[in-house]
Amino acid sequence: MNVTKRFWISLILSLPLLVEMLVRPFTGWMLPGGDWTMLILTSMIMVISARPFVSSAWSAFEQHHANMDTLVALGTLTAYLYSIYAMFINKPVFFESAAFVITFVLLGQVLEEKMRSNASGAMSKLLTLGAKSALVKRGAEFIELPIEQVVSGDLIQVRPGEKIPVDGQVVSGQSSIDESMVTGESIPVKKQVGDSVIGATINQTGSIVIKAQKVGSDTMLAQIIEIVQKAQNSHAPIQNLTDKVSDIFVPAVLIIALVTFLVWFVFLGKSVATALIYAVSVLVIACPCALGLATPTALMVGTGLGAKHGILIKNGEILEAANKLDTIVFDKTGTITAGKPQVTEVVGDRHVLQLAASLEQLSEHPLAPAVLAAAKAAQVKLLPVNHFRALEGQGISGQVDAQAVFVGTLKQDLGLVVAPALTEKVKVLQKEAKTVVLVAINHTAIGLIAIQDTPKKEAQKAIKELKQQGLKTIMLTGDNQAVAGAIANQVGIDQVIAGVLPIDKAAAIAKLQQTDRVAFVGDGINDAPALSQADVGIAMGSGTDVAIEAGGIVLIKNNLKDVGRALKLSQKTFNRIKLNLFWAFIYNVLGIPVAAGVFSGIGLVLSPELAGLAMAFSSLSVVSSSVLLGRSKI
Repeated sequence: MNVTKRFWISLILSLPLLVEMLVRPFTGWMLPGGDWTMLILTSMIMVISARPFVSSAWSAFEQHHANMDTLVALGTLTAYLYSIYAMFINKPVFFESAAFVITFVLLGQVLEEKMRSNASGAMSKLLTLGAKSALVKRGAEFIELPIEQVVSGDLIQVRPGEKIPVDGQVVSGQSSIDESMVTGESIPVKKQVGDSVIGATINQTGSIVIKAQKVGSDTMLAQIIEIVQKAQNSHAPIQNLTDKVSDIFVPAVLIIALVTFLVWFVFLGKSVATALIYAVSVLVIACPCALGLATPTALMVGTGLGAKHGILIKNGEILEAANKLDTIVFDKTGTITAGKPQVTEVVGDRHVLQLAASLEQLSEHPLAPAVLAAAKAAQVKLLPVNHFRALEGQGISGQVDAQAVFVGTLKQDLGLVVAPALTEKVKVLQKEAKTVVLVAINHTAIGLIAIQDTPKKEAQKAIKELKQQGLKTIMLTGDNQAVAGAIANQVGIDQVIAGVLPIDKAAAIAKLQQTDRVAFVGDGINDAPALSQADVGIAMGSGTDVAIEAGGIVLIKNNLKDVGRALKLSQKTFNRIKLNLFWAFIYNVLGIPVAAGVFSGIGLVLSPELAGLAMAFSSLSVVSSSVLLGRSKI
């Protein structure tokens, strides 16, 4: 039986007890059947509504452990069992205390569930936003099929106003797409042939045909939902501290309740009933429900807020680590720069570009598309290549027309013969922030190709904001010092670590971690080890699946300013967790002395019923505090 049903049953059965409690002092009216009726109603509440608390407390006891249910179970069972004993010896009973405490505790849990439901409402809403059908090409026509029948490779027509059914690539037409429900970006994005589109976003202006690339659980929407749901159910390391405190706190409260009973009964000479009321009040007011809610509710709201802004945080551990960073390290190509390099200059004859493009057609290097695009624009015919090899961190080589061809960086240890004029030209181009690719035949350089990738338009402002947050910024790249330094100067990076082989990026991060807590921002396959090594790996959403998998935070909008937003979100979430913990502790610290009757001399006392109600509202206040986090601006 769920919490809501248990609450309503408990409330209905408690109402007669409440009526008698309110009316009896003025009229002397009692329930028909007197104490027997109260016993029956309270027994039903204990069996139906309180049983899960008792079961939980017993399970904890068997494991030599005490939890928050221990306090609820002990408090209500004490009141219930004593009342049965008192009924048979004609003493005053307080069945209503046991009944009301269970009802109020359940009221708190029902309200918590409602708040949790509201907090995760954004994700639930996303689940319903996907298209239910698609116009799929079968034969010569587009026919409407259920979304479950769409497979990768299908051609799908999307008309204006319709949702994009799956992740895919535009193969004909152009339009503007509203991607706000996935990326949080309110401005529609123009799409044309070759551009990628995201499933569940809305086609606005034109009719387009897309080729399905990812369907079902592979779509970005499905992966976003999975990541956020996992994060919302994860634990942050600070939760371990809360659990340890609870382990000490609960036994301490049991001792305080026992001491309270003994003081009132033995030393102050009060009746057993009076002493028990104070002891039960201590048990109920001290129940650390709010303590247990402080961290998970804030994490749930924080990760949900991030998802709304296109910032996916995979778990609570990452969120906490992001709050303690000293240094942010950036990959260059595709992260600081736009990742769309273009050939700006070819030094040498037409054969230089032809040889370079012939080898680059077999390469996966980020600069290869730029060389191939230049060759295509120059209508250069590509040549067959034999014995192709990728030389990590150096370049590529192969045999073309029975000659050994090398395309790559200019390094002394490669043993290439380079004319002084070419060497000087390389230095000039590198000072202009251009990457220079050397083309050599049989170890003799015959020409150069200059390639330039410009910084993203938001890079300078994003770096400035991170520095204002007190973070040190570093660029880590395999490019040479001159090119990397020129890019770094343009965007305001503090330090450059250049000439690092892809395989050594993780080691460079580990070295920085000896003195700092480091985040790494990257997007390529070769960034995956560094993303995993860093205290916080931040993957750009436009990057490879491998990089996104390795990153703890994924920035869907591919916007560098979201790095700062993610860190602000982390700070706000953990500040809220600390605030929640503070109020939960203060509540218990202040409430226990009052419940124990320390201030009874001035008329300040707390009955078990009021303690239960106060505890319910304490939990509610913590959950409300977390929900308010969802309205924060980041």
